[in-house]
Amino acid sequence: MQSSKDAIYSQPQQVSDFRFDDTVAEVFPDMIQRSVPGYNTIVDAIGQLAGRYATNNSNIYDLGCSLGAVSLAAAKYVVADNCSIIAIDNSEAMAQRCARHVKAYKANTPIKVICDDLQNIDIENASIVVMNFTLQFIEPALRDQIIQTIYDGLAPGGIFILSEKLRHVSEQGNELLIDLHHEFKRRNGYSELEISQKRESIENILRAETFEAHQTRLRNAGFDDVVLWFQCFNFASIVAIKN
Repeated sequence: MQSSKDAIYSQPQQVSDFRFDDTVAEVFPDMIQRSVPGYNTIVDAIGQLAGRYATNNSNIYDLGCSLGAVSLAAAKYVVADNCSIIAIDNSEAMAQRCARHVKAYKANTPIKVICDDLQNIDIENASIVVMNFTLQFIEPALRDQIIQTIYDGLAPGGIFILSEKLRHVSEQGNELLIDLHHEFKRRNGYSELEISQKRESIENILRAETFEAHQTRLRNAGFDDVVLWFQCFNFASIVAIKN
């Protein structure tokens, strides 16, 4: 995927809440690579998990698909017959670009891109559901019901993959992880101004939770096993299994 360099916060400005608009969509691949440690590893491993857990005649849901990295990774690895990938994003800018990327990619597993709120989507006959850094942008009061809906729509043996920015249980630990993440961004070329202004823009809309909070929610929904399979600094990915 070709994209422009992320320079959205490179100049002093009146910072507003972060939005997944055309400006962000244009630079998103560069932004995500320079901001989320281990992103390529996470996406490729999600593709591998899709190859392992996708079943014949089932659906794979990519909720909050952005530009379609997870959907395309899944399409690369899935070998199950008559399996469909459904990619959903409520940002028109993201969904439009995702559709273009999908159209340019040839795969045996079809990908359908939908621009809508994921809460309007019926999860049906799913072998895999993915939320890759999506739940963190949803109002916390709505999260329990969303996870329950996902669990109910998964077939037995299905998996839910949840990637999130985590908050550590102690303030000291949390600040340590934030400092490490900011140093990661510095080493990827972001200035102190960019780091500061991006943090200000996103702090009101990204509400991170602890791993323990996610684990409790997943267990309460009915998932039989919750596996923290990846973590780098305060970014993690979890696989929840429905037996």
